[in-house]
Amino acid sequence: DEFISSPPRKTVRFGGALAEILLRYQQGETTDFELLKHQLSDPDIKDAQIINWLHEFRASVAYLTKELEQLVSILLKLPWLRRSREVVEEYLGFLGNLVSAQTVHLRPCLRMIVSQFTPPRVTIREDDVDISDSDDDDENLSENFNTCHRALQTVARYVPSTPQFLMPILVENFPFINKSERTLECYVHNLLRVTVYLPTLRRQILELIIEKLLKLDVSTPQQDIEDAEEAANTSGSEEKSTEEGLFDMEEDEERKGNKVVSSSSERMAHPLAERLDILMTILFSYIKDVCHVDGKLDINNTKDLYRDLVSVFDKLILPTHASCHVQYFMFYICSFKLGLAEAFLDHLWKKLHDPNNPSVIRQTAGSYIGSFLARAKFIPVVTVKACLDLLVNWMHKYIDNQDTGANAYCDVALHGPFYSTCQAVFYTLIFRHKQLLDGNLRKGLSYLQSLNFERIVMCQLNPLKICIPSVVNLFAALTRKYQLVFCYTIIERNNRQFIPVVRSGTGGDLVQTCTNPLDSFFPFDPYILKRSKKTIDPFYQFWEELSAEDLENLKKPIKKGTSEDEDDDFLKGETPQNDSVVGIAPNSYELNTIQVSSIGSPPDCYMPYPQ
Repeated sequence: DEFISSPPRKTVRFGGALAEILLRYQQGETTDFELLKHQLSDPDIKDAQIINWLHEFRASVAYLTKELEQLVSILLKLPWLRRSREVVEEYLGFLGNLVSAQTVHLRPCLRMIVSQFTPPRVTIREDDVDISDSDDDDENLSENFNTCHRALQTVARYVPSTPQFLMPILVENFPFINKSERTLECYVHNLLRVTVYLPTLRRQILELIIEKLLKLDVSTPQQDIEDAEEAANTSGSEEKSTEEGLFDMEEDEERKGNKVVSSSSERMAHPLAERLDILMTILFSYIKDVCHVDGKLDINNTKDLYRDLVSVFDKLILPTHASCHVQYFMFYICSFKLGLAEAFLDHLWKKLHDPNNPSVIRQTAGSYIGSFLARAKFIPVVTVKACLDLLVNWMHKYIDNQDTGANAYCDVALHGPFYSTCQAVFYTLIFRHKQLLDGNLRKGLSYLQSLNFERIVMCQLNPLKICIPSVVNLFAALTRKYQLVFCYTIIERNNRQFIPVVRSGTGGDLVQTCTNPLDSFFPFDPYILKRSKKTIDPFYQFWEELSAEDLENLKKPIKKGTSEDEDDDFLKGETPQNDSVVGIAPNSYELNTIQVSSIGSPPDCYMPYPQ
């Protein structure tokens, strides 16, 4: 009675058993086969129909040879993801049977799965024009992604060679950088999930992601980001003042008091910077999750990931000039354990002093060492001293070999790595001198004197002429204060030797001189992406602005009879938000202050030649 009263499953179909249809098709009878394709392509196909078909196809995968790839293509387009649990399970079973019996269909199956790594798009057309192209607000998006990864794991379980076929597909499906933030975010997130169950692909996937991030990074210079933020703040404050004039309500004041910040305040004004910020946040989260198990650092996981990231760093980051943010993945992972930071410094040191490396790579390695030592809060002073000893000893040996020969003259092309090392040492001293002298001033001064900066500054290679003026000026002020070396005679002589270049423009002639012959940059200059900077800021050493009192103190040399506990007050005061710095320029042995944008990369290669 129960059987008679229950309705039959809705499985309306025509043409007989599937195996018979496929056999007849191979014999040249195509009518039923075309009907089969039509039924499978029906947009209104029901769950019960899909399950029934898939059940038959699972039993007939032996017939689905390469000649039937058109039929397989239709099966792979079935709307299985947003269906009932029964459909999903049946489809996953079908995929497993298909790839294990007919590996010729492995690539199409992988393409189908990877195509689901981004949210579906809704396009509304009006008079043959796309008027909307927004992300589909699918509540089940996370569940759909989970199912996709189950499908990929199923295929990989049946076909061990899946990773080598999957990687090119992941590369070709990577969304263009101008796609929506949500699309990029979902795709990168799903790529990183693949590395969890296909660990052999991790290095290649990280390389792919970081390569795309680099393209975003170099497409958005820091100055452009700052300009966009400034313009947005200006327009925002104007709108706010208008609104406050119209609606001066008490509730607004209460809100300000409670510091309610809207999510829009975290958005970057520059659209590409916004994409980069989101993706960097995902990358940092991934690094943290891989390295920590149950909230504790897992040394083995961390070491393995460090090796992969260093490999990507060498291949992509080190040869890229003036990227602003992407390189911070190395900064972040090194913050987990001092051993990693020391390993990274050692790695950079090997790059720097190996004469077989191209000069430009050696110079960039020098920039990374200086910037890392200066900016990483987690590097203790004992490590800073060890690095300074290593770098300064190498510089003295270089001077021994070069200062008397045929090449004993100032030339960036000949001595680029030497100048880059000098700049790294000067830069590190500017940021770290307070810690080097902390506690025992006499002992600290004795250490700095042992570095013999006088020989480096006075040598024929003349590093003060090549290094960035803002660094040279602050280094000169410091070494004068502590009576380590008097640089101003050489700086003035170098200034007189600068050859001015006349550049004609619409505004008239401009006399300029190159102030960055090394074309150097400081890779760990302040990080300005709003969301992801929250991850970096706790480990980051900001530049402390000089007060008027500090500037006065710079003019007073330390007397030789100074007591051991006398404080060094060169860098006092609060950390400024804009990380500005005061450079010190010599003028007849007197110090005049000039304001520059940062102690990092100069905003321009040229500055007006002093008249």
